[in-house]
Amino acid sequence: MAKLQERRAENVGRDFYVDASCIDCDLCRSIAPATYGRVGEQSAVLRQPESAQEVFRALQALVTCPTSSIGTQAKHAVHAAATSYPELIGDSLYFCGYASEASFGAASYLLVRPQGNVLVDSPRYASLLARGIEALGGVRTLFLTHCDDVADHARWAQRFAAERLMHAADRTSATREVEHVVHGNEPVEWQPGLTVIPTPGHTRGHACLLVDQRYLFSGDHLWWSPNQKRIIASRRVCWYSWEEQLRSVERLLQHRFEWILPGHGRRFHAPVETMHAQLRRIVSEAA
Repeated sequence: MAKLQERRAENVGRDFYVDASCIDCDLCRSIAPATYGRVGEQSAVLRQPESAQEVFRALQALVTCPTSSIGTQAKHAVHAAATSYPELIGDSLYFCGYASEASFGAASYLLVRPQGNVLVDSPRYASLLARGIEALGGVRTLFLTHCDDVADHARWAQRFAAERLMHAADRTSATREVEHVVHGNEPVEWQPGLTVIPTPGHTRGHACLLVDQRYLFSGDHLWWSPNQKRIIASRRVCWYSWEEQLRSVERLLQHRFEWILPGHGRRFHAPVETMHAQLRRIVSEAA
């Protein structure tokens, strides 16, 4: 739980607050931007929530926070926020909340499909979230974009008898029991409408998942920057090869998609033509 004695001085007001354990994952700011903002390299409450909806969103952020860095001085009923996940964000696409510190607060997503639901990257294991996912049909495939965001994958796989899938180059001792791996740099159609696209760069075995030529689950390869108002690939957090990452960005121009759904950074929805223009800009600016 958040510690009042470690409450950041930058917090405004006397109810909701962020303490010094914040790891700057950005999730609270994306979930409840009316309440949370960035001060220095951590989040803080810049405005206390006023309406019932603002309080609800602020509590959703509290539930999602991977380090339990958000607290309140007043007593709030958290159950509604705690059972609001998975949260529908578009058609059959859900945000899971419940981020894990083990994946540095990476976002995870559930896509409900007639062929079997897909969970992308691992949220923190929580019984309330598991019940919500079960009500939507459980999980058939658990796709892991790369070695950094695997979190509680084993518990989720066991809970739903799900088959895990990732790139062989990012398999570690923590994921040695993953049932399926892909190899090389060529796209692999794992199931009809489900294509694994290797995107080495951030890590050697990073891969994106393209679903139904609409949703691109991009892990830590690409994300939307609300400050720069554009899609970015960051050299600063590229652990394997920046040159490879740029080549991976360019190869994505062979595919059509309308959503970018990252582990870190903001998601983005736009026409295919806009997506391709954004990718071409990344490549040209880096040339």
